[in-house]
Amino acid sequence: MPISTPDGYTDGHFKRVYEHIIKKACLNAGFTPLRADDVLNTNLIALDIIKNIISCDMAICDLSSKNPNVLYELGIRQAFNLPVTLIRDTITERVFDIQGFRDIEYDETLRIDNVENAINIISETLSNTFNSKGKEINSLVSLLGIHAAQVSSNIEISNETELILNALNNFGSQLNRLEKISLPPTAPMASFSIDEKGHFWKELDSQGLKELALDDIVEHSKFGLGRVTKLEGQAHNPIATLLFQHNGEKKVMLNYVRLKKLFKIE
Repeated sequence: MPISTPDGYTDGHFKRVYEHIIKKACLNAGFTPLRADDVLNTNLIALDIIKNIISCDMAICDLSSKNPNVLYELGIRQAFNLPVTLIRDTITERVFDIQGFRDIEYDETLRIDNVENAINIISETLSNTFNSKGKEINSLVSLLGIHAAQVSSNIEISNETELILNALNNFGSQLNRLEKISLPPTAPMASFSIDEKGHFWKELDSQGLKELALDDIVEHSKFGLGRVTKLEGQAHNPIATLLFQHNGEKKVMLNYVRLKKLFKIE
């Protein structure tokens, strides 16, 4: 299911879907629910997801918002011809390539009366799908009668691959944090850059200069890194006092300089 919040949904929506529908349906059917962000003991989250997709007894796939990561993960599950229960909210249209498989709708508003009904249907479907022991058609693999993918028991991940996966995972985490930054409507994402240390910088335009505050870290096109120690002047002609690492303290007229602001992402 989506972990972050897609466009068109309120913040934390799918966490609530997990807590109030999926988790309860799993427990009612006798399964132990596990979501990707429940796994906290490793940095290789992508690997954990793939391993769990392949090794779990049952899987639930929430097709809501047609999230590409979700569809990719469903493809992996289907490649191994493993049982899966498909669900989606009522505002998401069916996905063309898998419309031949049954899915269960739930009310995206999470109204309590509709939630209880969805829990019961999903729980029953989980049990029936698991107990069918492969007699039902769960994937295109079984539909076409081709051999399912197999996992070799002697596959090992090289140190180089582990480093790459770690780097990708860290980069993904940085992007997720960036999404949480509150940006003014005039600040396009294209104005951001990422340095070699994974820090996010935003080039300030005339509107962005209003975002400056005391102790902000900025980069001056000529003097390098500095810290804002004082702000003064009129709104149409703002002046800042900056303390630079190698050039001491200087006053600059903000309308006539190019500055980048560092966003501290905790």
